[in-house]
Parts: sequence; C-alpha cells; structure tokens
Amino acid sequence: MANITDTLNEIMSIDGCIAAALVDYNSGLVLGKAGSGINLDLAGAGNTEVVRAKMKTMKSLKLEEQIEDILITLDSQYHIIRPLEKKQGLFLYVVLQKERANLALARMKTADTEGELQI
Repeated sequence: MANITDTLNEIMSIDGCIAAALVDYNSGLVLGKAGSGINLDLAGAGNTEVVRAKMKTMKSLKLEEQIEDILITLDSQYHIIRPLEKKQGLFLYVVLQKERANLALARMKTADTEGELQI
C-alpha cells in the first residue's frame, strides 16, 4: 500500500512526467502534488470543473458507466485526468511532455497506482 506522496512519486517516474496531483473534485482542493512547471493548485481547481461537467453530462445521458480517464492533448503536453474508482470524489491529474511520453504506458501506470493508494 502507498500513501499519497508515494503514489505521486510513482507517477512522476513515468517517462516524460512533469507534474502530478491528487485532487478532491467535490471541493477542488489539491490533496497532494509533485513536480513543477505548472500551477497544480490552479490546474486542480480548473480540472475539477471538467470532471464535474463530464459527470453531469453522463448522468443526463443516463450512462451507467465509469470514466476511466479524460485526456486533454495540447501542442506539447498530455494531461490525464483519472477519477478514482475506489475513492469516489478524487482524481489523479498527470501532466506529460508529449515528445517524451508513451501515452499508453502512462495511462496504464496511472491506473495501476490507484490500486496501491491508501488514504
């Protein structure tokens, strides 16, 4: 089992990862963060709105499914938002350098860390 710091450090070991955070999407507060190059408090609050909007849309569409992750692709970065299945109300936020990251492996490793996270 891993605590928040251990989990974020594991995510930071992903090739091309520049920042990671655990965010409470009920409040928008960042519970833990690692890395640099981006204001994770601001990003956590902003991406809380993304998660809330998607959850609301899914409810309106009566989709009885779970979000695995939300991917935002920028010119030079990938942003992965992964709502935690076992820890409702939380999501992992991962920022990757596009030129260095393997997106498929990053998604898999981010998913794997969820199983180890102990809060």
